[in-house]
Amino acid sequence: MTRIAVLTPDPADKSYIGRWPEVLARLKTTLETTGAEITPTPWTDHVEDASGLEGHDLILPVIAWGYHRDHARWLKACATWATAGLPIANPASVLGWNSDKTYLARLADKGVPIPPTRWSEAITQDQVDAAFAETGAPTLIIKPTVSAGAFRTLRLTPGQPLTEAPEGPAMIQPYLKSIETEGETSLLFFGGRFSHAVNKRPVPGDFRIQIQFGGLYTTVTPDAAAFALAEQVLAAVEEPLLYARIDLARDDAGAWVLMEAELIEPDFYLDHDPANGAGFAEAVRNRL
Repeated sequence: MTRIAVLTPDPADKSYIGRWPEVLARLKTTLETTGAEITPTPWTDHVEDASGLEGHDLILPVIAWGYHRDHARWLKACATWATAGLPIANPASVLGWNSDKTYLARLADKGVPIPPTRWSEAITQDQVDAAFAETGAPTLIIKPTVSAGAFRTLRLTPGQPLTEAPEGPAMIQPYLKSIETEGETSLLFFGGRFSHAVNKRPVPGDFRIQIQFGGLYTTVTPDAAAFALAEQVLAAVEEPLLYARIDLARDDAGAWVLMEAELIEPDFYLDHDPANGAGFAEAVRNRL
């Protein structure tokens, strides 16, 4: 029988203990339509030695939540999987570079529009003050370059002191007002084919769109400009992708910009997929 391994969170990380089994159950329902046997296994069990993953026809890191809390070990695991030549999708090389948001700068160098971004090895109050002065932005967003789910993300206004700043490398961006008025739009692609799109809005007064913060999700049809930008992002990656979630928002001029290209463990929002995950299952079958 065809065997698929699904990488899950570190058992020692209790942050997700009540959430990932539900996501796994939804994924299994989809993946079992391929006729495969699905085996969940913590990604942290395979950092130094890939032998426990050998014998699987496909390895999906789609619930490897929490890697940002243990990034050095994650990079070590990606190198181990790449060296072992495991049938992992997305590729181990992608899982490595996509875990650090500095990839946005490389995509920008290829012509992909992103919000104006300042990169810092360690955020200071002087850097924040300079960003306000030079951009004229009424609000800034500060977040670590290695993060997920709004982890240690700050929203600051002029004069507001920098407290609980991210540790280590971080990024500063103007806060896009459209996040509150229009939300962020995520386009899902499986096997390079568009599947569905979801609009995500924060609850009034918040800026975080994640479901754990009360984010409001709606199935939408992306306009031509959003779709074109998503395809531009995929073309710029230049590596084979089984799945991709491209997160977009409008800048203050009304143009779409890339917020994130989620290529590791994105929520596929299959509960908002009109095809109920059929596109993902087909991409997996083709990959197998």
